[in-house]
Amino acid sequence: MLNTMTTEHHEPCADGETVIDSEGDWRDAETKQIVQRIEVLRQSIDNIDMAIVALLAERFKATTQVGVLKAEAGFAPADYTREEYQIDRLQRIAQGAGLDPQIALMYKEFVVTEAKKRHKRIADAGDDPGVLDIFA
Repeated sequence: MLNTMTTEHHEPCADGETVIDSEGDWRDAETKQIVQRIEVLRQSIDNIDMAIVALLAERFKATTQVGVLKAEAGFAPADYTREEYQIDRLQRIAQGAGLDPQIALMYKEFVVTEAKKRHKRIADAGDDPGVLDIFA
């Protein structure tokens, strides 16, 4: 693990960064407990991030299949009725989960934009292009 900034004084470095880890020279028990709690929460965050990335991979596999089927049928990459449904649905899910609905909208914007790019490339390729370069 990284060691912390100026651990003796518990002050952030000049750039405003405080690197926190349990190996730091934390002088009081309360700060040491806070550091330990932060590390537990960060491990949870890391696990959640891993799950989110795995779920996104599965989601894009499914949307790629949708793109192939749309291309086979000659459908356009965009389905604005579906997008509106998804906006409403994700906002309800976010509110129910205690998440700012704007975060859900940003997520929706990302996945819909990427899915449409993929669908267009699939339609242009005329088949399943395999792994798509989302930065192309």
